[in-house]
Amino acid sequence: MAFSSESVRLFLAVLDHGSFSAAARALRRAPSAVSMAIGNLEAELDLQLFDRSGREPVPTAAARALEPEARAIADSLHRIEAHALSLHAGLERRLGLAVADELLVGPWRNPLAALAVEFPALEVEVISGPQDEVLRSLHGGEAALAVVFERPVLMSDHEAFREVGQEVLLPVAAPGHPLVAGAPPGAVDLVGARQIAVAGRDRSRIDPRLVVARQLWRTDSHLATLGLVEAGLGWAYLPRTLVQPLIAEGRLAEVALADMSNELRLWVDVVWRSDRPLGLGARRYIELLGRH
Repeated sequence: MAFSSESVRLFLAVLDHGSFSAAARALRRAPSAVSMAIGNLEAELDLQLFDRSGREPVPTAAARALEPEARAIADSLHRIEAHALSLHAGLERRLGLAVADELLVGPWRNPLAALAVEFPALEVEVISGPQDEVLRSLHGGEAALAVVFERPVLMSDHEAFREVGQEVLLPVAAPGHPLVAGAPPGAVDLVGARQIAVAGRDRSRIDPRLVVARQLWRTDSHLATLGLVEAGLGWAYLPRTLVQPLIAEGRLAEVALADMSNELRLWVDVVWRSDRPLGLGARRYIELLGRH
């Protein structure tokens, strides 16, 4: 076989550096060895790749025609080598990432761009849902990491976590809802008005900090909650990053409270199981998310 990883490397080096001697210096090889290797390649292909009639070798039309495929081969070899090194360093084949519904518009996506560049062979699977179900995915082994709100009580003694930021929740309602339709802040009664909350199937695990009203309707996603709130059926605490565009469009309105901030600030954690070893991709994701 004429082309090998070494001959592709030599061929591209001569193209990139413009001469056998310059390619030899770049590769730390003897110029005669590079010239001989290219000559052997030409003989095996029965093609002239470089015109040697001048002072420096000039790529022929055949060399230029082969160049794109040679570069594609070199890129593939580089990816294979990088993948092999990553596997040696502990890169997992798949990274499962579980994200609480309310945090889907948060910064959890940003580190994935860097992760995709560093580890192009890493498969990433993202699942979402109510927070308690996301944590069940973590403990059940479907996900290696979970991005959730801080919890008053851990689900397991084997949970490890790192705080990676804050999310601000705002009480919002439809523009025509009594809480916002001309009601003065002092008359706002969140306790007496129906609240819509994202919650999983386990009612005992809903965060008590997020429950204010006496009457509570539950959904299993933030989209369902948004739909009910927009329909005027109640108010909800939702992430500011999620509702700000909807407030600007006039689809939602922020509920103002008297003599106190209406903002509810919660820490956001990335959680993993301390009794399971994390792969290189998961460890790198935690580091990158912490920066964001």
